[in-house]
Amino acid sequence: MAKAWTRWQDWAAVVLGVLLMLTPTWSETTSRAMWTMVVFGALLGLAGLWSLAMPGSVASEWTHMVLGALVFIAPWAMGYADMTGAAWTSWVVGVLAIAVGAAALPAASSAHQGLAGSH
Repeated sequence: MAKAWTRWQDWAAVVLGVLLMLTPTWSETTSRAMWTMVVFGALLGLAGLWSLAMPGSVASEWTHMVLGALVFIAPWAMGYADMTGAAWTSWVVGVLAIAVGAAALPAASSAHQGLAGSH
């Protein structure tokens, strides 16, 4: 069974969330873009911490992927696609969040099965 606080994919989600949250400090944004990045970054980081604390939680990995998709479309949906730094950060973080969620899904499923079998 997977140990808590050890899966690299979940640490990557935390780092991606913090990076997204901090992007407005070095990249041009509007108020709307800034708050979008801060909120989605915080949610992604929290989802990563959730996965780290509970390695058998399959839902947390799906949460990474859904948040990644939302972060990816945010520049168009929230009107900051013309702000190169902020938009590219959202697109890259979104794709990477989907990738780390998908990469961690088999391990989370396996840990979940281990938990289900121990009852």
